[in-house]
Amino acid sequence: MHLRKSLFHALREAAVTMLAAIATMLCALAIDPKPGPAVLAVVLCISLSRSQLDRDRRGRIEAAMVLPAVALVAVGVGTLLRAAPWLGALVFIAGMFLSIWLRRFGPMARRAGSLIALPFVALLSTPYIPTTRLSPALAALMPVLIALLALLWVGALHALARRLRFLAPAPTPEPPLPTQLPAPAPASSLRPIASTRMAIQMAVALAAAFVIGHAFFAERWSWIVLTAFIVNSGNRGRLDVAYKSVLRVLGAAAGTIIALSFSIHGGSHDQATAVLILGAIFLGIWLRPLGYAWWALFVTIALALLQGFTGSPAAHMLWPRLAEILIGAAIGVASAWLVLPVRSTATLRRRLADALAALSEALDPATAVRTSDNFLAALASVEQMRPAFSASRLATRRFRSTQPADWVDTLVACRDLAIALIDKGEAPGSVRRAVGAARKSLREPQDILPALQNLHRSMTE
Repeated sequence: MHLRKSLFHALREAAVTMLAAIATMLCALAIDPKPGPAVLAVVLCISLSRSQLDRDRRGRIEAAMVLPAVALVAVGVGTLLRAAPWLGALVFIAGMFLSIWLRRFGPMARRAGSLIALPFVALLSTPYIPTTRLSPALAALMPVLIALLALLWVGALHALARRLRFLAPAPTPEPPLPTQLPAPAPASSLRPIASTRMAIQMAVALAAAFVIGHAFFAERWSWIVLTAFIVNSGNRGRLDVAYKSVLRVLGAAAGTIIALSFSIHGGSHDQATAVLILGAIFLGIWLRPLGYAWWALFVTIALALLQGFTGSPAAHMLWPRLAEILIGAAIGVASAWLVLPVRSTATLRRRLADALAALSEALDPATAVRTSDNFLAALASVEQMRPAFSASRLATRRFRSTQPADWVDTLVACRDLAIALIDKGEAPGSVRRAVGAARKSLREPQDILPALQNLHRSMTE
């Protein structure tokens, strides 16, 4: 039931995102009929929709102020990557490092980091080459114009969809709740905090990808760099990076086989092909919540169809691209596991602590206004880690007695019971004591599952 509801919500999100992408693409084509700006418009709309930077007025204002400047910087970096590749690579790596490192300074800095990363990601996906059909000034400013158009259409259509109740209301961000985990060790230059370690991992992965890409793959280096970036972005620990790498490789491989089995050849650039490309992207956006492999699969098909506009056979692009994705994924995994690694179990325990802290507050009789919103938001953060740990449980069930996926499953099973108790307004003392015991159990991994199971039993009773 929950999966069906999630897919239905994702379908609506995908529909609104695609409408914004088509509207922005048509605006780009009206300015410049070349396919490059149109592809950039679609990529930016998809990225903006996933970043959720437009979900409140403050976010839209911040994005409108910062995005043009960042887009101009990205254009400059793109020019450097063509004219002085190694200098451009250094600036690119520094920009991506900064976008992750800023997370340590709170929600506003995190949003700024997302804005910094957005044009750089689009730059890798669709390197923008100024057109000769426009004046030099307009050609240089075209990416900025497209970025603002994407923000306009994404923000307007999402706001309209929420007003019409087609989409759920935008969640209100809440400050993090205190947890009962042991205090972290004092910061030192030898063991930085998690956000700094992840930024260093990203920088190392991108540096290795640039070196290997430029040394051995000449014109196709961007796929190695892009894959190394993707598998390390949103890093929730080394297990998450490994899981995401496997999904990307499998999805790209399946998409390559499907694309070639349909004998997709170059030279086709009619309207039907454009519709098929948009259809493949829509399916990728819709099914992405089920796993990153779906996104990789349909994007590979879309890229194969896009080859029709270049006049070269799809096979000449797809097989080398698959090899480059494999190399980029290997670089990303090596960086996450060997460079100041972040344990996924520690990340999960932190998120479990936040969820239990929110539940404790919602059940506390001393709390003036009790709602389930904070608990559900924290639980959603826990669920984000479920796929990687479920895959790990499937692979290591015979060798490991402690399976963190069981922690997630047990807490998620408490969702409806917790909501009922919160809505009722009165929680038995046994339930509140069980929540407290579960929070204390997070200090010892072997105690977590029994404590969560006891919490579920107490709620059921």
